[in-house]
Amino acid sequence: MYQKATKFLRLFFSDSFIFKYGFNISPMYRRTTGKITFVADDLLQIDVKIPISIKNRNYVGSIFGGSLYAATDPIFMIQLIHILGDDYVVWDKASTVQYKRPAYSDAFATFRFTSEEIAQIKSEVVLKKELEIEKNLNITDINGTVYTELTKTLYIADKNFYREKKKIKQIS
Repeated sequence: MYQKATKFLRLFFSDSFIFKYGFNISPMYRRTTGKITFVADDLLQIDVKIPISIKNRNYVGSIFGGSLYAATDPIFMIQLIHILGDDYVVWDKASTVQYKRPAYSDAFATFRFTSEEIAQIKSEVVLKKELEIEKNLNITDINGTVYTELTKTLYIADKNFYREKKKIKQIS
């Protein structure tokens, strides 16, 4: 559903506009209490704010760890899907989360890819057909004090290779 809506909206809006407002009005993302505050035109940077509120406060008054994670979980994967385009398959494969300190105030995260990383991913996919990368992310307060450290493992493959691989697994 989201992919079809995105294809239609591309007739009228930029990818960065669709990414920001699509996430922020999506029921799936709104439940996390996160809010996308900035999306670069090239999608290489996305900023998220997780405001502390009655909806995500835990028993001791800090932001519930699940809210911190949920608000950041889908971003890298969908960001990379949009950057790489239709010739690639991208999946979240794994995550590790380390909570460093309670979040008693609004939390922030910046998701970044560099042009060099994207070029490296594309060239490795040409050679290997599939690969996994790890991206690190800190969830911080406004001053940069780290609340949570995350590591996301992303699977990336050439779309045609992935389809053939899937067919072979279904036959086996």
